[in-house]
Order: sequence, then C-alpha cells, then structure tokens
Amino acid sequence: MTDTRRRVKVYTLNEDRQWDDRGTGHVSSCYVERLKGMSLLVRAESDGSLLLESKINPNTAYQKQQDTLIVWSEAENYDLALSFQEKAGCDEIWEKICQVQGKDPSVDITQDLVDESEEERFDDMSSPGLELPSCELSRLEEIAELVASSLPSPLRREKLALALENEGYIKKLLEIFHVCEDLENIEGLHHLYEIIKGIFLLNRTALFEVMFSEECIMDVIGCLEYDPSLSQSRKHREFLTKTAKFKEVIPISDPELKQKIHQTYRVQYIQDMVLPTPSVFEENMLSTLHSFIFFNKVEIVGMLQEDEKFLTDLFAQLTDEATDEEKRQELVNFLKEFCAFSQTLQPQNRDAFFKTLSNMGILPALEVILGMDDAQVRSAATDIFSYLVEYNPSMVREFVMQEAQQNDDDILLINLIIEHMICDTDPELGGAVLLMGLLRTLVDPENMLATANKTEKTEFLGFFYKHCMHVLTAPLLANTTEDKPSKDDFQTAQLLALILELLTFCVEHHTYHIKNYIINKDILRRVLVLMASKHAFLALCALRFKRKIIGLKDEFYNRYIMKSFLFEPVVKAFLNNGSRYNLMNSAIIEMFEFIRVEDIKSLTAHVIENYWKALEDVDYVQTFKGLKLRFEQQRERQDNPKLDSMRSILRNHRYRRDARTLEDEEEMWFNTDEDDMEDGEAVVPPSDKTKNDEDIMDPISKFMERKKLKESEEKEVLLKTNLSGRQSPSFKLSFSSGTKSNLTSQSSASNLPGSPGSPGSPGSPGSPGSVSKSTSQMASVTTKGGLVGLVDYPDDDEEDDEDEDKEETLPLSKKAKLDSS
Repeated sequence: MTDTRRRVKVYTLNEDRQWDDRGTGHVSSCYVERLKGMSLLVRAESDGSLLLESKINPNTAYQKQQDTLIVWSEAENYDLALSFQEKAGCDEIWEKICQVQGKDPSVDITQDLVDESEEERFDDMSSPGLELPSCELSRLEEIAELVASSLPSPLRREKLALALENEGYIKKLLEIFHVCEDLENIEGLHHLYEIIKGIFLLNRTALFEVMFSEECIMDVIGCLEYDPSLSQSRKHREFLTKTAKFKEVIPISDPELKQKIHQTYRVQYIQDMVLPTPSVFEENMLSTLHSFIFFNKVEIVGMLQEDEKFLTDLFAQLTDEATDEEKRQELVNFLKEFCAFSQTLQPQNRDAFFKTLSNMGILPALEVILGMDDAQVRSAATDIFSYLVEYNPSMVREFVMQEAQQNDDDILLINLIIEHMICDTDPELGGAVLLMGLLRTLVDPENMLATANKTEKTEFLGFFYKHCMHVLTAPLLANTTEDKPSKDDFQTAQLLALILELLTFCVEHHTYHIKNYIINKDILRRVLVLMASKHAFLALCALRFKRKIIGLKDEFYNRYIMKSFLFEPVVKAFLNNGSRYNLMNSAIIEMFEFIRVEDIKSLTAHVIENYWKALEDVDYVQTFKGLKLRFEQQRERQDNPKLDSMRSILRNHRYRRDARTLEDEEEMWFNTDEDDMEDGEAVVPPSDKTKNDEDIMDPISKFMERKKLKESEEKEVLLKTNLSGRQSPSFKLSFSSGTKSNLTSQSSASNLPGSPGSPGSPGSPGSPGSVSKSTSQMASVTTKGGLVGLVDYPDDDEEDDEDEDKEETLPLSKKAKLDSS
C-alpha cells in the first residue's frame, strides 16, 4: 500500500436524495491509461476490488466539506462523496485534484466553466471577484436582485459565494434582520427572505457552517419566517424554543456532542419545515444540505457509541424495575431513534454498533419492555426489534434459544412477539403484519448458518416447534373446533389468514418438523374448517395451504389426507360455489388438475372412489373426466399385470434395439435395389422377420378378446368402494351400489390364455375400487404386405400423452369400429 492511499468511505446519492454507502477502501490518485488522465481510484480494504475509478476532469466541480469530505457530480444525477478517516488524507487528495484543475488548494470548491457564455468569460478575465453592495437596509432590494441573478450561472454562483464568505456578509445581513424586525419593516424582511433562500441554493458548505453556527442559526430561521407569498409570518423560532423540548434521558457530558445534536435537529427542521419544497430545477442545489445532515448523524452515532458510560446507564435504567413508566418510555423512544440513526452507518460500523448494543443487553431489555401494558412503549420496542432482526436474525435466534433453558415458554421473547401479533387491536392489523414478517425472517432457513460444529437450522427449528408453534397456532385451533369457524368476524379472519400464510411458508421451507406437527396435531383438518368461512380470502388461504402440501407429492401427507378424507371440505366448497366463475372455482380445479397432470396415483384413486358421483357432471373442464381416465388406466394395469409387462416389452422392442442391429438394418437398406421392391411393400429387417409374428400377436389378441367381452357390458359400471376395514367418509355421496351380475363370464375368463382371473370384485385384493369399461384404450394392429405395425397404447407411459389425447377425442362409433376390426 503506497503513502498516497487513505482510508475512505465511498457514497453515492440515490434517487431519494439519500447517501448510499458503497464500501470502505483506500484512495489513491494516479494516471490511468484507459481514461487518459489522472484519476481517483478506491480499492476495497476487504478484497482489493475496485470500488471507484473516476477521472479528475478539469471541468468538474469538486467540493471540500468539513475537512474530511470531497463531493462532486459525475453526471447530471450521479453525485459521489469520499469521506476520509483522516484530515491529512483528505488534504492530500484535494491537492491532487486542485493540481489537475489548476486551482489553489486553499479553495473549498472548483467550478465547471463549460456552461459559461463568452460574456461571462470576458467578465471573469476583467474582474476576478464579485463586488457586493454595502450591507445596508436601503440596499436590501439591490442585494436580493444580485443574488437572484447569480443563481442561474455556475460562475456567478461561485463568485457570489466567495464574496459572501470573505467579507463576513452573512453576519452583517443578520444584524440588519434584527433592525428590520425592531422597525417592523415588512418589505425589508421579505427581501431578507429572498436573500437567505438564495444563499441556501448556492449549495456551499463553508456558508452553511456559518449559517448553522450556534450564534446564527436561529436568526437564519427568523429570516425564513417572512415568506412574501404568505399573508402572515410563521412562528418557527417560537416552536423551536418553546414547543420543542430537548430531553436528556441520560445526561450527555460531552458539550460537542450536545451541540451537534441541537444543530442536526434544527438543520433537519429547516430542510423539512422551513424551506419551501424545491422545484425540479432547485433540487440538486440542496444536495450539500442533505450531505450536511447525513454526515452529522454519522458523527452523532459514532460519538454516542464510544461513550461507554452513557450506554451503560441507558440499559441499566431500561431494565431497572424502579424506573417509572414515563422515564422508561423516554428511554425506549431514544433507543429507537438511536437505532434509526445507525442506518446511516457503513456496514462495518453498523456491525460494531449492533454488537455493542447486544453486549449491553438490548434483547433482555426488549423482553422487559414488551411485557409492559403501555401500547406506545411496546410499539417502539417492536420497531427496535425489527432493526435487530433485519440486521442479524442469527443473533436473535441464539438469544431466544439460550433463554429457553432458563425461562418458561410464556415469557420467551419470541412468544411475546407472537402474543403481541395475536392481540393487535388495530382493525387493519398493521402491527401484526409487521411482526409476522419478522417471524418469517426468523424461521427462514435461507438466512440460517451452518458450521462444522452445529447447524443453526436444526437447532432453532427444533426449539421453535417445541416451544413456540403451539402459541402461534392457538387462535387457529381455538376457532376450528366445530364444522365451521366459531368466530368469523373480519379482524379474526385477517389474523387467521396471517397465521396460515406463515404455516404455508413453513410447509414449503421446513421438512420433517412441520410434517410431524401437521400430522400429529391434525392441523390440515382444522385448517380446512376455514373453507366454510364467509370471507373468501380466508377460505382461499386454507385452500392454498392444502395445495402447498399436495404440491410436495409426499406420500406421508397423501396417506394422512386419504385417511382423514380431507378432500371432503374442498368438494363441499366446490359444490357450494356452484357455477360461479371466480377465484375459488379456479383454485379448486387447478388443485385437481395438478393431481391429474402429476399422476399422483393414490390421490387420484381416492378422489374417484369417494367423490366421483359428485363431480361427474362437471363438464365445462375436462379435469375430472381426465382424473377418471387416469384411474381406469391405473386399474387396468393392476388387473392385468402381464399385459402391462407386455406393453413394456413392446416398447423396448420398438425403441431399445441393439446398436449393432441398427447398423445392420441401415446397411441392408442401402444395399437393397428399389426395383426389387413391390409397391406398398416395406423393408423389414431380417432381425425382425425372423421373429414369429404369432408370438407378437398372441398377447395382443388376448387383450382384444377381453375388450370385446367388455363391450357387451354396461356403459359405465361403478362398484361400491367400501374396502374391508376402511373408514367411511362422513360426506355421503350417492354411488350406484348395484353391479351387473353378468360382469364377465367365469368360463370365458378362465378360457383366456394368460388371463389373471376374473375381474376383482369389491373388496377383493385384486380390485382397489371400481371397474369400468375403457373404450378409449385400444391397440391398433394393421398388416400390409406381411408387415406388422405396432401402435403404442395410449396409457403406456408419460411419453405418450399426445397419443392419449388424440385417442380420447375419437367418437365412440370409431372406437367400436377399431375394436370390431
């Protein structure tokens, strides 16, 4: 590292006119060939990466502020700042900049001359300075006109600023202000308003330091009370001196710190309340004012953080039971403001700040505060807690796991947060929404650490589900003891929707923890009670929770759903919704469509066996008919395992030939004379011709015979699905219990070679449900010139979906013709 490098922070001004920290590094100035000029380079102290590479343009305006800041604009809306750790480093870089621009290092600003007119350049050559009128009451109008005329020109603004600074002009103007107020000279006061406002728009740090000094700032605010556009003056000074009170919740012994706090508050007040809202053209002229406030806040946080006695007293009084409620509220409000100021710190300093607060015991202090009855204090404590969670959730998780070893579940910090969320009195649950977001951050595995010795995810989730989940789900379980929600008002529905949102997040991101909890506590059944809510958003939250579970395609969940018949509330809601085309209708259909497309066999069978009668008339979508088809194909495979294996053999025969066989066939095709081939005759490789056609046709003919037998059956046969030992659903759907006695002929079935036996009867091991005719499952066999052509069965596997769709669309008459052939 060379001597020219100095430790700096790099800032950029964002669209909201706030400074964003871009990192800490070391600055140097050197010639960059690519930029063809002297440039400022900042390399990160962490990894040496390049944070900033900026050519020192001879026409760019650089400003030196507060001895350790250099600010400039690289484009119309791109402002940069370097904050130096040491004044010496700032002076050294400033000298380099002034050397490139040909400026005297004693100046605090260099100025862009690109926009100057020829007349201004001539004026610059003939008169190096701007002569101000004498500061007298009678010449205030002339001074106001001079200031107004100088603002459009960068050169004249620079000359005016230098003149005001060198002649001590601002203090003279403030003396005239006192005279005008004593004489009640309203016209003079209006001129002074315009003059002071214009000086603000000069955007110069040296002038701000004079105006914001302890002796001048209140007079500056007084000048800005007399806005000519208002019928009467504002009372800003009265507010600042009488209404606004500075409270030292903990005495501040450092006078410099106290003065800096006063100054920052008043300057912030000037920016927010006193100065008129800047126009689009004036906004950039106040960038230095924004910077002044920003860096003041950084200094205040740093000075407070270094005062160990101050922080020790603060936390001692926060946790002291003898501290009265009013005093404690002031301490909490101060701590909240303190944490808000910390957001201006760069990452490294912010890390040190929150680590200091953690060592001081901020989390135990928050636990005490959250247990109080004062809503305002709890609200402020919630804001502080949000700063901590957003900064370092692992720190919070480590604390709550440690305290669980010493305290009961009821007083754990995380359970206090959950209780405040549940008990939020706001009708819109604004506080509950914030707290739910914090809980979600805490249980999010994405921000949990994994080390060689321990896994934070495993430890914390184990703790959370043991000590906290019952508190979170208590309102849900209390409200779903019957077939419909016991309380269905809007606020309760909103709260339950928030809880369901977090539970849905847990289903997606947690594994066995949430699965064990849902199955052991029968959570899904309780959640689906909310499908009967009059609030559509809550019913949809319940449905989304189930949809997330089904989306996992976990057989543990599927068996739980089937055992408890948890499709019943969904089917009821679907039927109660009727023909209305709304979000509920679409969401339920999408869930069944997912089961069909993903071919979740267990759920498909369960739905068809138990709810087909209620859903068979739904024909505006093909979802349920598609489910029925999936179910029939599945039954066909179960009833005919040899046929299913035959199909697999055929597929392998077609698509999985030996590579050497393919080479032989290819050579034979090229060696065959086309003239030797008869019209319509296909070339069949010897390897295929040697196969016995009867060996291939035999299982197909057996299958076709069975299909012909089934054609004589009733169009649709559904068997009663009460399996031995299976619980019957409470939701009674009328199924046709009668079955045809002549379903198949025993003798016919027994005469079929390779037949596995007669179709299973209800309750038989070979029949999981009902048996129906499957006219869509055809095997088409054609012979031409001795060639046997095989057509895949539509239900062979997922690769044949397109064939399946085409087969489904065939009219029944065409299917019958195919079958009869």
